[in-house]
Amino acid sequence: MTDRYARSKQLFAEAQMVIPGGVNSPVRAFRGVGGTPIFVASGNGARFTDVDGNSYLDYVLSWGPLLLGHAHPAVLEAIAAQAALGTSFGAPTELETTLAEQVINLMPTVEQVRFVNSGTEATMSALRLARAYTGREKILKFIGCYHGHADMLLVQAGSGVATLGLPDSPGVTAGTAASTLTIEYNDLEATRALFAAEGEQIAAVIVEPIASNMGFVMPEPGFLDGLREITSQYGALLIIDEVMTGFRAAPNGAQGLWGIEPDLTCLGKVIGGGLPVGAYAGRREIMQMVAPAGPMYQAGTLSGNPLAMAAGLAMLSVAFDRSAGVSPFDLAAVLATELADGVRALSEETGIPLQVGQVGTMFGFYFLKEAGTRATSYAEAKVMVDPARYAKFFWSMCERGVYLAPSQFEAAFLSTAHTSEDIATTLQAAREALKEL
Repeated sequence: MTDRYARSKQLFAEAQMVIPGGVNSPVRAFRGVGGTPIFVASGNGARFTDVDGNSYLDYVLSWGPLLLGHAHPAVLEAIAAQAALGTSFGAPTELETTLAEQVINLMPTVEQVRFVNSGTEATMSALRLARAYTGREKILKFIGCYHGHADMLLVQAGSGVATLGLPDSPGVTAGTAASTLTIEYNDLEATRALFAAEGEQIAAVIVEPIASNMGFVMPEPGFLDGLREITSQYGALLIIDEVMTGFRAAPNGAQGLWGIEPDLTCLGKVIGGGLPVGAYAGRREIMQMVAPAGPMYQAGTLSGNPLAMAAGLAMLSVAFDRSAGVSPFDLAAVLATELADGVRALSEETGIPLQVGQVGTMFGFYFLKEAGTRATSYAEAKVMVDPARYAKFFWSMCERGVYLAPSQFEAAFLSTAHTSEDIATTLQAAREALKEL
């Protein structure tokens, strides 16, 4: 019998000789599902093809950036046109201003934007800015929320750290860790208690509005409002990390859905159109602390590089174009709802307990060990969910041509290229895969 992943296995063996673990980002190693990583050869629309010639409906979409799907013509044209003019100058371009204006137009809480090269740079810089603005040193993050791999943020992180079973990362100094306070996600009472004890020392609270790196955990009613109230009371900044949810949960981000006004917002993924990008943004008076306007230093040779700016502009322009009365984003969000509802129905049909969440073009689900339970934090997820069952489901879906995240602790995404037929195909594959469990 032919091994459908033979070439991927060969390439992974070769990669491990020259790349640590054979991958350049840990979750790609498939530790969360076992087996050998699938190596991708090409992508188009809602699908990609692996090096063995297998085709998949893709619900990872480069972990979120590909809102329009793979190789969208408008994005390719924008990249090609700019590449012909030059790929990087290390000098200002008009594209940076234009994309910043587009972000500000879509997100009313944002008055100024600073582009960087990754989500990690965005969160790291936003927290440095919060410390500079407040004159305080401590920050609060929530256990299981992943905000990139800066030292101070690898304390009780989710995502790949959760997948690999690493509680924290070696190399993070005790001094750095000491300035990072942690509380379980959705625990507003503990947050109030912590601020009562140490509020005058806390520069900022950083939070994923939807905890998308420990599965897909929604904020409990009042949680985000409570964080806004507490930080305002104690003079700390509220930083909403929308690297994942920005332009995915809604055109104006998850903060728009819940009506929250953060002091700073972190962005990435979609605003680069599939190229490396990040941004931190917020109120003018705070952003004016950033050099050269102010004393808080942050710089980057490729920050605001014209290729990423051009791709991001094309992505946002197409996704939120309402000239036809409804935007491509709106249509994709409808399909995401259809998919999530279908998975819930399959859970009832098969008797396999699933916790399903969906907002905008994002969704996710846990395999639960027991029916009637629901994880609202990382501590609960660790004991309630069934990663082994997810691993079996993942490979069953791959065999049926549907690619999900190779970890139960990651969110999934739809693109504007997905169709109703794709959703029907996916749900039929899921029905068959669930019946095999």
